[in-house]
Amino acid sequence: MGDRAPSAIILAGGEGTRLRSLTRALVGDDRPKQFCPVLGSETLLDQTRRRVGMLMASERSLTVVTQHHARHYVPALRHVPSPLVVVQPENRGTAPAILYALLRLVTVAPDAPVALFPSDHHFSDDRAFMWAVEEALETVAPRPSLTVLLGMAADRPEVEYGWIEPGDLITGVSAPLYAVRRFWEKPERHVAERLLARGAHWNSFVIVGHPSTLLALMEKATPSLVAAFRPLRARMGTPWEAGAARALYAALPASDFSQTVLTPCASALAVLPVPGVEWNDLGDPGRVVTVRQRLGGRLAMA
Repeated sequence: MGDRAPSAIILAGGEGTRLRSLTRALVGDDRPKQFCPVLGSETLLDQTRRRVGMLMASERSLTVVTQHHARHYVPALRHVPSPLVVVQPENRGTAPAILYALLRLVTVAPDAPVALFPSDHHFSDDRAFMWAVEEALETVAPRPSLTVLLGMAADRPEVEYGWIEPGDLITGVSAPLYAVRRFWEKPERHVAERLLARGAHWNSFVIVGHPSTLLALMEKATPSLVAAFRPLRARMGTPWEAGAARALYAALPASDFSQTVLTPCASALAVLPVPGVEWNDLGDPGRVVTVRQRLGGRLAMA
């Protein structure tokens, strides 16, 4: 993985508690939604891996999981080499998950751009979406200081999503990039209505940039978290990595990447609008049912 071909980080360590009632109805247990066939016969993780595979080779894709989900991720990732599976001892939110994966990645592909993907979202057109990811990767590849988020077209004043308020058009690049003016995480209704009227985008949480730049943003925004990972970083790739990870995570507070890093670093980020692709984070049963109905499927109960 030493060349400059792009890499991927797939985040699959979440608990999916808000969807627990639906996943229990689908599969008969409390497994997180990324390990469930929520839409069609494939699990959401399998769908994400297939989507990512349209652009990145499998040997360049890392997947972040949480240890107590082993009975679900071990069979799902049985053909994936162990260095490409980042096992967290506990789920401590998206910020530690991303940091751990970036530290693993910089040991093997420090010069290649990376795209971060949640494992539990739906896109109406995978090819069109991955074309936008490719456009973002091609834009950031020669511009290490640039970090791009993919913004999805909003069609309602949704208060359960994160929003990206765009600023000025960024010149000197071929892609239609805009500076990020501000992030709004789950805004109140009147704010969401105003953002919709202004042409703001939903935050897909798909992030494209250079690993070193993303690490620098984290160092600036949450230096205590980066400092806490130093003992683990020193043991990365050694027989002592797992023990160092357990010691770290046992005392690690939970932190969210959107709130901890993206929001305070908004002025350093850009957004690439993705037109013509419907997106859903499948965050509650109602939204899942809506997508399933749109796809023509019915809930299959266990």
